[in-house]
Amino acid sequence: MTEVKILFEGYTNADCRDLGEEETSRCTSTIIKSDDMIILSDPGILKSQQLMIDTLAKENLTVDDITHVFITHSHMDHYRNIGMFPTAKAIDYWGIWHEDKIDDLPEKINNDVTIVKTPGHSYDGLTMLVKTEDGTVAIVGDLWWSEKGPTNDPYASNPTELKTSRSKILEMADFIIPGHGKMFKAK
Repeated sequence: MTEVKILFEGYTNADCRDLGEEETSRCTSTIIKSDDMIILSDPGILKSQQLMIDTLAKENLTVDDITHVFITHSHMDHYRNIGMFPTAKAIDYWGIWHEDKIDDLPEKINNDVTIVKTPGHSYDGLTMLVKTEDGTVAIVGDLWWSEKGPTNDPYASNPTELKTSRSKILEMADFIIPGHGKMFKAK
């Protein structure tokens, strides 16, 4: 059965920081093991790339074991470390990239992994739906920053689309892995 594990639980103070306070942010990074694929979602920004290497080693993985890197949307805090995985295929809004080739983005990656376009926070938002023993997990990027929202995303490119995308995912998922927080049960 397909497995989902959060490697790094993200955080951000972008929605509530005081003027003059330094903004801090790290996205939630997740490993999906499905069939012969090991997918890393949102390799993001870390204080050190060694942190990624060490965390993967705790999972008995190296950067070369990652077969695919999934990018939920094209904001730097979600994709900066993609270059750490030069042999992996990259999945983004435009398709699946490998070496100097790009294939169209399929809806189904395999029987347990589906990609859904979820614009709103950004026009290029994607959600990965993963069927597991415990239910369907949605890896949503900044469709939700955390369980608390924010309800009104101050950086949303299209608030109406954001609301529509959230509703669609709530109908499809049992659990949500947000862009900057821990997994929560879909309500």
